[in-house]
Amino acid sequence: MGTERAKTRHALVATGLAFPLGLGINQILLLIIDRVRPYDAGATHLLIERSGDPSFPSDHATATFAIAAGLLLHGMRKRGLVFLAAALLISLSRVYIGTHYVSDVMGGALTGGAAALLVKSLYRPGTAVDRFVTGIL
Repeated sequence: MGTERAKTRHALVATGLAFPLGLGINQILLLIIDRVRPYDAGATHLLIERSGDPSFPSDHATATFAIAAGLLLHGMRKRGLVFLAAALLISLSRVYIGTHYVSDVMGGALTGGAAALLVKSLYRPGTAVDRFVTGIL
């Protein structure tokens, strides 16, 4: 397998791992921080259906920022910047539609970025696990 192709596959697998890791971290945070949604607190007017889970952190922000950070951390600059722009738009839309406070999406962005950093530090290119996983793609 070509070196560039192996790097791309590694980056995509690492990014794919950051996404669920970030959401898993959110589930732990939701047990600790039970923040009321802004529409339940009377701070916003809701434009979509109500959600049953707490507000902090935003899963949408976590997922999209984990993907953007994963791509950027693995040197996929153009794709990473496109996903970063999408993450910002999605996060702003969550505030606009009334489901989150700004701090909720900021917390989600931090969680997603932290998950991407954690995966980058633990899932190393060229290891036996990496060769196995990227070899089946």
